[in-house]
Amino acid sequence: MTTIYQLNTIFISMVMEAIPFVLIGVLISGLIQSFVKDSWIARIMPRNRVLSTIAGCGIGMFFPSCECGIVPITRRLIGKGMPLHAAIAFMLTGPIINPIVLFSTYIAFGNDWEMAAIRAALATAVAMAVSLAVSLLFKELPLRIPLPQHAAALEDGVVPPPPSVPLGRKLYEVIEHAIEEFFAVGKYLVLGALIAACMQTFVPTSYLLHIGGNPVTASLVMIALAFLISLCSEADAFIAASFRSTFTTGSLSAFLVFGPMIDIKNTLMLLGVFKTKFVVALIGFTAVFTLAGSLIVGRLFG
Repeated sequence: MTTIYQLNTIFISMVMEAIPFVLIGVLISGLIQSFVKDSWIARIMPRNRVLSTIAGCGIGMFFPSCECGIVPITRRLIGKGMPLHAAIAFMLTGPIINPIVLFSTYIAFGNDWEMAAIRAALATAVAMAVSLAVSLLFKELPLRIPLPQHAAALEDGVVPPPPSVPLGRKLYEVIEHAIEEFFAVGKYLVLGALIAACMQTFVPTSYLLHIGGNPVTASLVMIALAFLISLCSEADAFIAASFRSTFTTGSLSAFLVFGPMIDIKNTLMLLGVFKTKFVVALIGFTAVFTLAGSLIVGRLFG
């Protein structure tokens, strides 16, 4: 009975922690849908693949959304004509390099900016590498639901003139879209939170800690732990900081970067938006590049 109470407590706390950020995400998605013109996306995104990927990473700084709400925003940006590589770069960096998350990392690690800077730099490097890799592997948009006609036309460089819509109608559309998006994303959030709660309840953390004896296995353990416990990026730095006496800076950076990019909750959300083959490739590339980056961090910072 105690185990069931523990499972219930973890599950409810995880859902309650995530819901506000999902709401922020779907509201931002609704605002993008109603107020961001396709022509704006076409105008601000560089044509060069590398430059547009950098721009996608930079946009993440201005969207204070954790991984719970980033998927619907990404889908909407792709629908507005953002290239796949730029959208994935934004999706991977947005939950990490925004000011809220970096400030929470600074506080968690004893008012020291070093780990926050390492986290931001590693996240940007991993996001760029992953985005370029998947864009080379997938030539067509791997969405489960095809883009509407206006977005497909934008892909071909044709930007249709947007119809004039009254402000009141736009605000109504924001709310309507946010409600639809919330329930579409929410079912994956609830299922992912349940799985993550079961993992935390029935898989002893001590078992994972015992196999983290060298830099490679330590980073792999922290990547697995970040995936399984599925914390929101605003809170995960405090958990990582509690492992400072057990794990190196390199393995902690793996935890802080991989978790916000890929965890159980947003994997299920990704599967609702993108094709399975793409999601598998995205997770694989993210894990490989995060592992490699954490080993470099470990060499430089211990």
